[in-house]
Amino acid sequence: MAKGRELKGRIKSVEGTRKITRTMEMVATSKLKRAQDRVVAARPYSLALSEVIGDLYSSELAERFPLLRQPARERRAAVLLITSNRGLAGAFNSNLIRETRNLLATLEGKGTEIEFHVVGRKGLGFFRFVGRKIAVTRTDITDRPTADDAVALVQPMMESFIRGEVDAVYVVYAKFNSVLSTPATAHRILPVTPPAKTGAQRDYLLFPSAEAILSELLPLYVRNAVYRALVETAAGEQGARRTAMKNATDNAGEMLNVLRRTYNRARQAQITQEIAEIVGGAEAL
Repeated sequence: MAKGRELKGRIKSVEGTRKITRTMEMVATSKLKRAQDRVVAARPYSLALSEVIGDLYSSELAERFPLLRQPARERRAAVLLITSNRGLAGAFNSNLIRETRNLLATLEGKGTEIEFHVVGRKGLGFFRFVGRKIAVTRTDITDRPTADDAVALVQPMMESFIRGEVDAVYVVYAKFNSVLSTPATAHRILPVTPPAKTGAQRDYLLFPSAEAILSELLPLYVRNAVYRALVETAAGEQGARRTAMKNATDNAGEMLNVLRRTYNRARQAQITQEIAEIVGGAEAL
């Protein structure tokens, strides 16, 4: 019955694994709901900022604000990659890393020098392994990012852009379209490109002036872009982990069915053999 004992051990092991993956699926589902709420809450504010900046923008005003400066050539660019601290989320982090490598190859192919920033242990581990120089690393941002986290990340890059030390800032993150659609996305947040004006022009009463309003809104717009990238990546991570754990739980269930059928057949064959031996012994007597 050595084979039967081996099968029973495997069944017990798979049952334990299935309990773990089912629990992780439930935890990810709970966290996903809260992460989705943060994404939904951040979008109206971002949309309102975009609309106001688009309505106030003019080529004359653009010359007065460093954040709107459009360089003729990107000599140096900052790239911010946002990944997760934990794995077990399918190809979530791999897709983000692949998108980042493509962006870096494209920029460096144009002769652009890269200042690389990484959020999350998964991205940090990979790029350290391949020998990529990393300027700033952050692994202390949880799956509940805050506006302060976004400010701490982007403020130094914004100041470098204003001083002319970098000509562009890119963010690579997981865009949260739905639970099943979180594509890795590279987005340039600096220089600020005002959205195209659509519909009727709004008539604003500006106080104290358009310049004063833009001087406050433009930094907010950039910080909000990074905050959205953080919350959307966090939501995408939980969605990917829930999907991965559900698939693992389903696969464990299928494996258990196969193992149990195999065990029952082996046990039935052993019982049949024992009965045949008993009958044969009785006939011999």
